[in-house]
Amino acid sequence: MPMPPPKPTTGQTDDVPGRTSTKDPAISDMTESPAHSGAPTIDTVTASAYSIPTDQPEGDGTLAWDKTTMVCVTVAAGGMTGLGWTYAPPATAHLVEEMFGPQLRGRPALAIAAIDEGLRVMLRNAGVRGLVSYALSAVDVALWDLKAQLLGVSLADLLGPARSDVPVYGSGGFTTYDAKTLERQVRGWLSEGVGAVKIKIAEDAGGDVAQDLRRVEQVRGLIGADTELFVDANGGYSRKQAVRVGRVLDDHDVHWFEEPVSSQDKDGLAEIRALLDLDIAAGEYADELPEVRRLCEVVDCLQLDATRCGGISGWLRGAAVAAAHGLEVSGHCAPYVHLAVAAATPNFRHLERFHDHVRIEQRFLEGTQELRFGVLRADAAQLGHGFRLKSEDLAPYRVA
Repeated sequence: MPMPPPKPTTGQTDDVPGRTSTKDPAISDMTESPAHSGAPTIDTVTASAYSIPTDQPEGDGTLAWDKTTMVCVTVAAGGMTGLGWTYAPPATAHLVEEMFGPQLRGRPALAIAAIDEGLRVMLRNAGVRGLVSYALSAVDVALWDLKAQLLGVSLADLLGPARSDVPVYGSGGFTTYDAKTLERQVRGWLSEGVGAVKIKIAEDAGGDVAQDLRRVEQVRGLIGADTELFVDANGGYSRKQAVRVGRVLDDHDVHWFEEPVSSQDKDGLAEIRALLDLDIAAGEYADELPEVRRLCEVVDCLQLDATRCGGISGWLRGAAVAAAHGLEVSGHCAPYVHLAVAAATPNFRHLERFHDHVRIEQRFLEGTQELRFGVLRADAAQLGHGFRLKSEDLAPYRVA
């Protein structure tokens, strides 16, 4: 029997005769449909990276750093420009421009789900974890900001708010801080009316538990009984060490024990959770839904990070998975990225006001707001998410 002729391949040529297209056919199939024929198409995609020194050395249980890199992405269509950002190595910016840019230009700007699915198909061999997920996240945030602007609404209204107030907690308390610096930071949080504060423990990968507990005792004394106390070990303890420390934390009325062991150790998280009263939390590194699902089986509150988990789209999916497990979600870092989507999430608990990211976002973004009475509010009067880069101020820190 003769073989049938090969099927024509979709998307193999672009508008220039005789030239092969670099656009992935999967994205073309999902976005170039009659339903989107009149929608504005993406004109430009840009990415840049800025390394900004910390105000003093920072560290946790397993890492120390003296600068933080912010990767910013813009996507333009129909005379509007959407902004997204993540915190990641400078190579993330090159990934966006060199790998994603050619796939995005000319696509209908409103078709976020189709664009996301197409990019993931295109990334089959490269993988979608690590830096790729950070890049996808920044692009997705920019697309949502752009979509809301094109529709003439705020991102908060586009997503549909479930609440007006977004409660936040103060976060920092780095292991590199001495007692006076820690006290000054904690008193600053209290003056802003936060209902909870979080500090880092597991100093030197769990090598100085006595110092960890001294710092916990110090902060509990500063905040009194009416403010919740959280700790973050950043995976620095072993399983049994985390249980021993956790029992003392229970005595200090600590409410939240974040990553007592590595979030990759699901069995360890489950074991620790079963033996302690305080809530076990993890999820900041979850960048795919199967990982989210597995964590939902071993934590009391799921952390999601829209700068890592696939942006606004990834957050919404992850929050739905958590809801199916009867869990609340907490926003990890980058507070102004999360503000609108946190307000739109019914099973939302609180948002992390991480010292380093707050410092950067308030300094280099227009439209940020000060914390009042421990809450933030998404601005429904602005188009999109309402934040714009102070490009001239950022320029000296550009690294990519």
